[in-house]
Amino acid sequence: MGFFGRLRDRLDKTRASLVHNVRRVLALRPLIDDDVFDELEQILIEADLGIETTMGIIGDMRRIAREKGLTSSEELFAVLKDELVAILEPGDHAMTWTAPDGGPHVTLVVGVNGSGKTTTIGKLAAQLVNEGKSVMLGAADTFRAAAVEQLTIWSERTGAPIVKHKDGADPAAVAYDAADAAISRGMQCLLIDTAGRLHTKVNLMEELKKIQRVVGKRLPGAPHDVLLVLDATTGQNGLQQAKLFTEALKVTGIVLTKLDGTAKGGIAMAIQKQLGIPIKAIGVGEGVEDLQPFNAREFVEAIFT
Repeated sequence: MGFFGRLRDRLDKTRASLVHNVRRVLALRPLIDDDVFDELEQILIEADLGIETTMGIIGDMRRIAREKGLTSSEELFAVLKDELVAILEPGDHAMTWTAPDGGPHVTLVVGVNGSGKTTTIGKLAAQLVNEGKSVMLGAADTFRAAAVEQLTIWSERTGAPIVKHKDGADPAAVAYDAADAAISRGMQCLLIDTAGRLHTKVNLMEELKKIQRVVGKRLPGAPHDVLLVLDATTGQNGLQQAKLFTEALKVTGIVLTKLDGTAKGGIAMAIQKQLGIPIKAIGVGEGVEDLQPFNAREFVEAIFT
């Protein structure tokens, strides 16, 4: 089975909460009227698209239905599909692994504990190594011993060298040393793991800003990307978490994990619409191959077919 087939299978919970309910409403109400739009509004909110995103979609659908003189539910279904693609498409969804100055491409990976951040780094490292790139890992989540241990396992599994300090060390010092080692060893990619203790959010955000600064001092222009890893199962709470990180850091892309375990796949639309930050990759399973580049049309097609 190709990735599209797997994607479709893994998004079955979102399909059930969103598409099946939309189909049910449109089947019961073959004529387009205000009641149809009211019911669709409720379904979209329950699928975790959020009130703001939902109101925008419903407003557009009403306008298009009026302008085009739509009368059938099937036509309205197609409009909804196009609306979701239009929300998800803007921005650069491509992952870039080449630094503009020819040195190592540095990616800072951020997110709350439990979001799948360290696992995402490991999977990215495995994919990059398989593509023939030289990769180094930086273990700057020094407050969680399990994170360093987990990253060390990925280092052993992929052959990517790791820079780590003792537990409780200054995370910025680890990040600086990792950048220094990546430069001196001529690495192409450096992936830096960071802490995610959101209950100390002020301290955490200051720590992440410091990491961003010191890496930039060692390698001007770095970090070249800041990826925010979000757990799709947290729904609208994940969106609130995302806002904290985007206020503190220049986040360049979102990695949305655990989409296979939730009916809240609609959060992808809310994230893209409200944050304006492109989703770069999605996780739909445990395997390395289950972390895949994001394609808006493919994602919507997988939900709707």
